[in-house]
Amino acid sequence: MNSSLTDNIWLSEKRTNLLLLLMEGPRDIEQIKVSLNVTSRGMMPQIKKLKEKGLIVEEDETYRLSNTGRLIVRNMLPLINTLRMINENRSYWEQHDINILPPHLFRGLHNLGNYLLLEPDLNYTFEIPKEFTENLLRSKEIMSIISFFRPEYPKFYSQLAEKADSLTLLLSRSVFKRMEKNCASELEFLLSSESTRLYLYEGEGRPPAIDVSDWFMYVSFFNEQGRYDHRDIMSFDETALKWGKELFQYYCDRSTEITEI
Repeated sequence: MNSSLTDNIWLSEKRTNLLLLLMEGPRDIEQIKVSLNVTSRGMMPQIKKLKEKGLIVEEDETYRLSNTGRLIVRNMLPLINTLRMINENRSYWEQHDINILPPHLFRGLHNLGNYLLLEPDLNYTFEIPKEFTENLLRSKEIMSIISFFRPEYPKFYSQLAEKADSLTLLLSRSVFKRMEKNCASELEFLLSSESTRLYLYEGEGRPPAIDVSDWFMYVSFFNEQGRYDHRDIMSFDETALKWGKELFQYYCDRSTEITEI
């Protein structure tokens, strides 16, 4: 892609936004004005430039991406979404260990989509966030990686085992040992539940804690010191659910099923 084409895409926010809009489908000028909050006078010169470069075409007063325009915009999206993701909470991504992720999921972090960064009120720092419990209790299919222990977890996940159609738990070695020692009855209950399967991960590194269900995803990355700092990511986007399930499956494939204590 020569520099002139690059400049036409990136050096005008209006042109970039128009290309992204047309990725969703053809639009006429009135639809473009409403969607991008622009005027005809401000937009028509940008449309002309994109037409001259062969990135969009006009048919019956409607604009759409050309074949090359569609190819370029499709490959722009991961970068744009990654920049947006980082810009929204740059300090969080700089201070947390995302290098633990397998390479393909590291590259795909932009799939978290329109995520929420949850930071607890200081008065409730050590309580399980209600966004976490309420959404999981409404879920029917749940996959969870439990990388750190909370005293409420054994009882809570036992409650999920009674409500969910399917519950798959992957425990780190330290969490399993803690439950085996202090919460044997809850561990036995989970093992006996027909809807629940348990796995033990003993590989290198400590995976991020994640819960992904049929409709939401919740992930906790450890900070650079390897500690959980009570800041969590939550997303309801389909791309985030797919990303979360792939992360769970990655570690599940490297784990051993627990069938008895």
